[in-house]
Amino acid sequence: MTKVQIQALVESLIADVPDFPQKGIVFKDITPLLRDKTGFKATVEWMAEQLKDVDYIVSPEARGFIFGTAVAYSAGAGFIPLRKPGKLPRKTFREAYGLEYGSDELHMHIDALPAGSNVAFVDDVLATGGTLAACEKLIQTANATLTKSVFLLEIDVLEGRKKVASDIDSLIHC
Repeated sequence: MTKVQIQALVESLIADVPDFPQKGIVFKDITPLLRDKTGFKATVEWMAEQLKDVDYIVSPEARGFIFGTAVAYSAGAGFIPLRKPGKLPRKTFREAYGLEYGSDELHMHIDALPAGSNVAFVDDVLATGGTLAACEKLIQTANATLTKSVFLLEIDVLEGRKKVASDIDSLIHC
């Protein structure tokens, strides 16, 4: 499938949900895409094709895990989960960040990434850039290198890509 064909398929499988989780937000529901084996497979393969010489994939919970683990498998890389506070059992690095509709914090085990490793960030949506900015800081703290960030979709009006240093590829722009 070409990128244009994948984009058309994926766009047809994402549902807009107005005023969720609060008024004024248009939530992009990816569950129809996840249910569709052709669309999900094509998405994971496209994401993995964007990555070269990557040792690890890092992804935030929860929806990032869905794509991150599958892309890590497809790309032959290890997977590092970025978790919310209180979810990792050992000592962690942590980084607070802003969301389109609030704030949160990500944690990563301090020994998760070997110094000098090449890392890619994989997530479902690039919105304000807060999650990715926090990830960039966590990777820097671990003395690893973020080589690429890949997203299913990017909400262009929020200009998240302008707030980060990452090389970014997004399958869908809305």
